[in-house]
Amino acid sequence: MNRQADWLTISLLCLASLAVGCAKEPAPGIDTVETRVLQTPSGQGSMAPNLATGPDGTVVLSWIEAEGDGDALRFSVFEDGEWRNTRTVVSGDNLFVNWADFPSVVPIADSWWAAHWLVRREAGGYAYDIHAAFSSDAGNSWSESFLPHSDDTDTEHGFVTLFPDHDGVGMIWLDGRNMLNEYDENDVGASGMTLRSAVFGTDRTASRKMRIDDLICDCCRTDVALTSHGPVAVYRDRTIDETRDIYLTRFVDGKWQSGTPLGDDNWKIPGCPVNGPVIQANGSQLAVAWFSAGNQQPRVQVAWSDDAGETLSDPVPVADGRLLGQVGAALLPSGDMAVTWLGNVGGGSAELHLRRVSSSGEAGPDQVIAEAAGVAPFSVPQVVLVGESLLLAWTDTSGEDSLVKTALIPLQFLE
Repeated sequence: MNRQADWLTISLLCLASLAVGCAKEPAPGIDTVETRVLQTPSGQGSMAPNLATGPDGTVVLSWIEAEGDGDALRFSVFEDGEWRNTRTVVSGDNLFVNWADFPSVVPIADSWWAAHWLVRREAGGYAYDIHAAFSSDAGNSWSESFLPHSDDTDTEHGFVTLFPDHDGVGMIWLDGRNMLNEYDENDVGASGMTLRSAVFGTDRTASRKMRIDDLICDCCRTDVALTSHGPVAVYRDRTIDETRDIYLTRFVDGKWQSGTPLGDDNWKIPGCPVNGPVIQANGSQLAVAWFSAGNQQPRVQVAWSDDAGETLSDPVPVADGRLLGQVGAALLPSGDMAVTWLGNVGGGSAELHLRRVSSSGEAGPDQVIAEAAGVAPFSVPQVVLVGESLLLAWTDTSGEDSLVKTALIPLQFLE
């Protein structure tokens, strides 16, 4: 295992993709906002937090933590304003660990939970498999792990999203099996990354296996929201001419529809920017937040839909200028979106920003929640709605080692 190599390689890819804009006047920092920094049960060397909310409102924080000569996937449940019942899903010296492609623990229904993590293949490098497991007792015990994919190729499989699907667990993931095909510059799609999906029952058998898209960006995360009309997924697409914009696909009549672009970013870039979208839904309303640097203009945007993604609004600007992206988002009771992103302050440092924006373009103040010394520039901060507050998680690098931190922010500070 080589955690540093994983971190560095993807970080360099990300750095190569970033454009730099004009600096903005700094916003109020964490000390001027009544943010409650929580006692987080993560240990030194922890990283890659993920926040998941179940249908009953259960909120789970998962993360990777160094353990001996290996790593462990751990999780904790947010109850009565604090983290409780911290447990370990799996540990070992063969976990594939990096900041961009991280595991998850997701409450699916009542006590039925799902988890996924990544395991290196013997070929090494970026050959790794997805491993998943189920729990019927809210994470107290876990089934044997299984692979959602069955191609057995020494290629990348990751960037998974788990979601409830009737009586089973839906999964979408990036699948690199086609990368073994001989490259043909006139047929990049024959040897590129694909987006695939399947649904797994309680007995871990698969159904509705599908290839959603034949050619997508190599290492940008996916996301899924459940609307009143069914699941809607978002991902970063890739075209033959290397345009890598955000696409949306709906699950209709038993299959995923062809993806459609959100806006017209026209971001042409020869390598993956390692910057995926986030989607949130409430009934038939949904909103998608994402980062783009098309036309050398880094920006964060949101688009809304009132018909479960069948049509979408024009993108609404959230932020521009010196940005690293890595958006997070939570749909608020008002229908507005709370959006987080990383600002680029140079020198390998970042700031964690938070802002409310409406579908009409009205925006609240740009709040700096964690300043340069306290947030990893190569990380994907998380945010979810909990009652009348936002719960944030990020990887802090102000100490000698990385450390997952969390904080609770009242919604009133978005005004």
